[in-house]
Amino acid sequence: MAGGALNILVVDDEINIRKTLSFCLEGLGHRVVAVSNFDDALTEASRKSFEIAFVDLRLGTANGLDLIPALLSSAPWIKIIVITAYASIESAVEAIKRGAADYLPKPFTPAQIELAIRKAAEIRSLEQKVSSLQEDLGRSHPEVDFASTSPLMQRAVNLARQVAPTDATVLLCGESGTGKTLLARAIHAWSGRAGRRFTAISCPSLSTELLESELFGHARGAFTGAVRDNPGRIAACEGGTILLDEVGDLPLSLQPKLLRFLQDREYERVGEYTTRRADVRIIAATNSDLEEAAGAGRFREDLLYRLKVIQIVIPPLRERIEDVGSLAERLLAFFGRQRHRLFQGFSDEAMKVLQGYPWPGNIRELRNVVERAAILCNADRVGAECLPDNLASREPPPAIGDPVSLEKIEELHVRRVLANSKSLQEAADILGVDQATLWRRRKKYGI
Repeated sequence: MAGGALNILVVDDEINIRKTLSFCLEGLGHRVVAVSNFDDALTEASRKSFEIAFVDLRLGTANGLDLIPALLSSAPWIKIIVITAYASIESAVEAIKRGAADYLPKPFTPAQIELAIRKAAEIRSLEQKVSSLQEDLGRSHPEVDFASTSPLMQRAVNLARQVAPTDATVLLCGESGTGKTLLARAIHAWSGRAGRRFTAISCPSLSTELLESELFGHARGAFTGAVRDNPGRIAACEGGTILLDEVGDLPLSLQPKLLRFLQDREYERVGEYTTRRADVRIIAATNSDLEEAAGAGRFREDLLYRLKVIQIVIPPLRERIEDVGSLAERLLAFFGRQRHRLFQGFSDEAMKVLQGYPWPGNIRELRNVVERAAILCNADRVGAECLPDNLASREPPPAIGDPVSLEKIEELHVRRVLANSKSLQEAADILGVDQATLWRRRKKYGI
């Protein structure tokens, strides 16, 4: 948009302004429709798609500010530039509040018009890029759709949506493969930081030295091999969001530095003494028990409390088995599009196998299974023969009344309560036991 011809609407009750502005805009290579009043502006907007509109503040007896929301309701992408011979701070503020992109006092020069168009075009271009990236995310991660019939998952997603507009630090807890990274990306996308950068750092994949440098940056010569300055992810993500994946593996020596950044937004790069500040939101994710790690001295208790301002527990797939069918269908449609195939879904037998398997690898494992089935299936509907043999050999989780031992029912109940609790203490209260008893149960069942 920024470099091509634009469709521009001019709304001004003065004929000389309409002619002059139209001549200027057409001279810049744009297509112009000029009208004199409120009703004609809405009529033209309903007939044609405009990228930019110049709207006079006073349209005879009508208020041009009232036209702003009316135009935006029919074309949310349009960038409105208010023009007026009666410029004031109050009217400029009101114009922006109502959705105007810019405010231009009369008389204006052709250079000012060209600059205003360029700014509006660049904003629209950035919006299109963000929209495209969000569509790409949906295409590459079909499971990013968090629609769920599971009360546990609905609770997690609703809490994520509620906390997203704030700057609160979020701790995502859940087994490997449950979608913690995808939910972190969604929190970023639902927040006011969506237009800024999101990045993820895997804490266990780097050594202590490299992790500190990657997160906080380093100065040239700070260590062997530091041949140039590295600003670090915090500086690079100014205004954005950083996900610290598997934060339970963060080295003890780095934990005080992270705590300081969370508290004061201050840090120093490796090898220099200049204190820097940054506006970056931290989201942490873990599949380990940080409270147990804190009790064992492997994780700072004060850092734990600072990280879990908001704690969201993502249930394992076996705890939301009612979602397996819809997830599998979405994944199958996704992999079908990749291969230019139109699948009619899964056979009854195949769906029964999918819903009866406990999914220890969670959504990641389900994705791999469905991708494999999409490759192997030569029919319109995926049958059980396209699924791995080990799926059918596993028994579904027991239910109350099934011919199983009390011990097995107890294990399943303890697992589900833990997955749905904000803390070990809450889980212990629900189960009616103390934390020591709960710890023994978790050890017994390998939870």
